[in-house]
Amino acid sequence: MSHDGVGLRAVTRSVAFLTAGVLAVPVLAGCSEQDEAGKPAAGQDIASAKRDRVADGGTLHWAVDSVPETLNTFQADADAATSRVAGAVLPSLYRLDANGRAQRNPDYLEAAKVVEREPRQVVLYKLNQQAVWSDGREIGAADFSAQWRALSGRDTAYWTARNAGYDRIEKIERGANDLEVRVTFKKPYADWQSLFSPLYPKDVMGTPDTFNDSARRRLKVTAGPFAVDTVDRRAGDVTLKRNPRWWGRPAKLSALVLRAVPREKRAAALAGGRLDLAEIDASEAHRITSADREAGSGTGGKGAPLTHGPAAALTPGRALRSWAIAHGSDEEAAEEETTAREKRAKAVAKYAGQQSALRDFVVRKSLEPAFTQLALNGSQGPLADERVRRAVARALDREELAKAVLEPLGLPAEPVGSHLALAGQRAYADNSGALGDQDTREAQALLSDAGWVVGGSVEKGKKPKKAAGAEASKAARDSRVSKDSKDSKDSRVSKDLTDADGSGDDGTYIVGGTDDKRADEPSPTVLAPGSRDGAGGAGGAEKHLAQDGQQQLKPGGAPGAYAPRGTRAPGPAAAGPLAKNGKPLSLRFVLPAGPGSQSLRAVGDRIARMLDRVGIRTEVSKVADDSYFKDHIASGQYDLALYSWPASAFPATDARPIYAKPVPAADGSLNVEQNFTRVGTDQVDQLFDQAIAELDADESRSLVRKADARIWAAAASIPLYQRPQLAAARTDLANAGAFGFQTPAYEDIGFLKKSENRR
Repeated sequence: MSHDGVGLRAVTRSVAFLTAGVLAVPVLAGCSEQDEAGKPAAGQDIASAKRDRVADGGTLHWAVDSVPETLNTFQADADAATSRVAGAVLPSLYRLDANGRAQRNPDYLEAAKVVEREPRQVVLYKLNQQAVWSDGREIGAADFSAQWRALSGRDTAYWTARNAGYDRIEKIERGANDLEVRVTFKKPYADWQSLFSPLYPKDVMGTPDTFNDSARRRLKVTAGPFAVDTVDRRAGDVTLKRNPRWWGRPAKLSALVLRAVPREKRAAALAGGRLDLAEIDASEAHRITSADREAGSGTGGKGAPLTHGPAAALTPGRALRSWAIAHGSDEEAAEEETTAREKRAKAVAKYAGQQSALRDFVVRKSLEPAFTQLALNGSQGPLADERVRRAVARALDREELAKAVLEPLGLPAEPVGSHLALAGQRAYADNSGALGDQDTREAQALLSDAGWVVGGSVEKGKKPKKAAGAEASKAARDSRVSKDSKDSKDSRVSKDLTDADGSGDDGTYIVGGTDDKRADEPSPTVLAPGSRDGAGGAGGAEKHLAQDGQQQLKPGGAPGAYAPRGTRAPGPAAAGPLAKNGKPLSLRFVLPAGPGSQSLRAVGDRIARMLDRVGIRTEVSKVADDSYFKDHIASGQYDLALYSWPASAFPATDARPIYAKPVPAADGSLNVEQNFTRVGTDQVDQLFDQAIAELDADESRSLVRKADARIWAAAASIPLYQRPQLAAARTDLANAGAFGFQTPAYEDIGFLKKSENRR
């Protein structure tokens, strides 16, 4: 899979990271309380260079997973490539900085602030007086108004993916002059900075036809450092050209080509000169970092000799055939062996040539603005009991998992402490204490209290009933692998979490990631808005929750927080499988089966072994990548699963659908939105509602942190680690690479002048 980094607004707006999303006035001022956010766990790595060191001109070929199906980021099938095009050609009033915090974009916005709070919240935008669309028309209130009407949800003729925030607007008016826009809200909206980024012209938003159709394949009118030139689906290229009407710092590049190249083919594309910049997996990163050493030592690949010049004419295969004929060996057999050896020799020579070409690249590395989590389906089966979910969480050593994934890559290996923000973002605080650290005895005590007895009898003649996934397809069932299988390939891989080629990337699915269709709400085939689930209700009532984002419960410090007072703690290791009412405790662990997910399965194997220590058995089910979300996660056919959520600068808006309590529909099904664990509480919903309506920034953040503590306590989603971000970039490419949180400044990206190139 590919995991382009995009902010959560892009992910939920396009469904996916994803990847990627923000005042001249006090709106985002620093908080008065002690800032717990700290700094990002890893800084960006983009080879920063001043503009005078960057040459004018040149074309950058940048890898994407596919040519976007639409250029409208507010449609359900938008993806990371859609967001990348929008970032280069359309206005964004706010952008994320290196700390993942929203900042005013002066190219479009001179100032923005809340000018009235009573009786209605009013925000006044003052636009850059030079800001114009590519057709010469000034950007103004008409564009704001058209976007609001299209995304408000009032007119169902618009096929929008979401309307969060826009549905709170009452009216939009011209201010004192054409450069001012007044937005009046009918309900207070703390995350108003999230709106109008990107901003489309009224030509696109003005009618349902132009919104639904015309912006899918082309954008005639734009307003960024680049403009859309061509979309060539056959070649797999989207070409952006420098915008002659751009009023900001001129783009250094003459053209930017977004080229669709699958992950597994990117190393070859880099070596072949088809790409200059690409996000890559750990195995490709290993190839690039070792290219110089291999070239210098005269070996390629696994010690295979490199051949150069005339000497290459005598291949090992030809030498073998000559020997066989000379010694009277069977010529036919020799021919077959010779062909195999020649093919191998050619492959070695090709690999060696690529290694030589890869010396022109360097690996940039950071951490993506996204975290990998273990999701627990609490809609039915053993995990419907909060005590069992807590036991699973307490069995996990999150530090061990983070180290296994990140340390081999030389990245900080810190477990993530929040569901709603990452280190460096204003809303971040480590609230994991609301659940507690790894503790085998506490986990076993919780299971005992829930009625799961070590060595309990199991009814004979009955097969264990699967807690979830009983309706899985035959193909999925056939791919099932027992946790107890000692010969499992994943068990071998997980031992070191790296394969023979040095791969250490976790291969984790990102919700709304580039392999999933991205939209503000899940796409109809993956995460459809208001998707309905026929499963039963969410998990039980919330108990013993932390009272705020800073309180931390310690084992034994709060009687009953983990098990009733006096509950005997079992021994350090389970004597055998746990059982209850004649049924064993076994959870179905669903993982993707694709070739790019080996390391993810290795993480799953580590988790399975941790659970085994407390008596929880897992049944691993490997399913096809294209059905992983649609047929299993979104539909609730799993007990345990690994996937990732992106971080957002606006968690009160963007994270609410992920953790909202599922609501029963009139037909008896369950409306889960994006809450695929099917666990939620009224208290969490209330805190989100309060945070989104609180215009005091400090108080809004405090409410978000309280919501996070309660999400931790519900134990349906266990954040593990921040995802690694690896990018291969030409050694002379400046201001691009592993961006981390920061929105790319497309106008500053370019190639160093020859005099500045240190190669």
